[in-house]
Amino acid sequence: MPSYHKECRYTQQSHGLSRPFDRIANYGAIIYFSFGFNYRKNKLYQKKINFNADSALEFSKATKEFGFPILEEFSVALDYYRPLANYLNSQCLTSIHNDNKLLINGEKKFPAVIEELKKAKHHIHIEYYIIEDDTIANQLADILIEKAREGVEVRLMYDDFGSNKIRRGYSNRLKENGVKVFPFFKIHHILLANRVNYRNHRKIIVIDGNVGFVGGINISDRYINTPTPQLYWRDTHVMMKGRCVSNLQFIFMTDWNFCSQENLSFSKNYFPSQFISTQTSDKIIQVVASGPDSDHPNILYALVQAIILSRKEVLITTPYFVPDDALFDAILIAQASGVKVKLLVPGISDSTIVNRVSSSFYHDLLKAGVKVYRYTKGFVHAKTMVCDDHVSFIGTANLDHRSFDLNFEVNAIFYDKELARELKNNFLIDISNSEKLNLQKWEQRSIFIKFSERFFRLISPLV
Repeated sequence: MPSYHKECRYTQQSHGLSRPFDRIANYGAIIYFSFGFNYRKNKLYQKKINFNADSALEFSKATKEFGFPILEEFSVALDYYRPLANYLNSQCLTSIHNDNKLLINGEKKFPAVIEELKKAKHHIHIEYYIIEDDTIANQLADILIEKAREGVEVRLMYDDFGSNKIRRGYSNRLKENGVKVFPFFKIHHILLANRVNYRNHRKIIVIDGNVGFVGGINISDRYINTPTPQLYWRDTHVMMKGRCVSNLQFIFMTDWNFCSQENLSFSKNYFPSQFISTQTSDKIIQVVASGPDSDHPNILYALVQAIILSRKEVLITTPYFVPDDALFDAILIAQASGVKVKLLVPGISDSTIVNRVSSSFYHDLLKAGVKVYRYTKGFVHAKTMVCDDHVSFIGTANLDHRSFDLNFEVNAIFYDKELARELKNNFLIDISNSEKLNLQKWEQRSIFIKFSERFFRLISPLV
């Protein structure tokens, strides 16, 4: 596990930055390693690790697609981000002939999802962290039931902690009408749950193997902004079409087969785009997953690599900013190298403690020259990054240790200048609805606030 409390040598010597309570933080590391648990190598997941390895071999045979020829053929399009693509290619299928559509907020996502679900002919695969038993969830349930009656294979997998409200009535209704439903690592006693930190945070929809959705928006009414919402919810999702959907399909199937004990085969029915020469467009997309069952925090490594490769600008949006040393130092190094780094975080948060922990990092960022904005229009829940108007990240991973090491996550990486410009434009709109932090004013925070930030940062691995 990375510690949040060690200060890198580069930061100390080159920037002259200091982080108070370093000695106390060392005790925090001792507490964490004494009482914290990292399930990456735990036997709980060992069967899944073995299963994933076996499935990967079958997947590579089924897709008949190899990433390296694509990287060679389209090296000009990748430009100086080729090392990032090379790294991800070892973790996932690199695909060409894809298309994508940016979906801002639930009011854009759910109509697109509903439209595509109604077109399903063979299968619908859904995997979500949070599904609420509310209006939009029941609207989707009606469609899933209708499709199941038409003979479409419908599978829904939910995290048993995040979606605890659908464990009975909602899921039973789906099951009784032909939808296959399974929880991810079922919790038998929810109040005594000991795996809260090791949950499935992914948000995946795959339709007929050709259409996929991924991003930060769960299935809940709160993500749909009415004309006068109680809390404006700012989030980002993306719809993808083409061969890149095979990666989402693979992630779903390995999770599903492990949890349901069903043995879905890696056949043409589930990977049709790999057997059809689709010419949707020449957009290169990679989909990378990480979690307790992966050898490395692949999403973290991809983010760090992208920041290091950037030459002009990095735009980061995250609801939870509790970076490990590698990510934090990559941001500082990029800024010191002349790259303009801008960070958008919540001003209004759903977690006071996490907001305090995040705030403890802002002083060093501001002192280094990073522009920090706190969103004031509502709660920003999007998880995106744009580098040099060239490469974009959209996914489920927050910038904190839970997403990097403890939870199951998935991000999509797009080598698409058009999408990058669209994401950047939305970022500029968002910072116009934000408060830009000022170093001098930030340093004038009360001693109590500063102490509380450092205290919660100290115990952050335990909360």
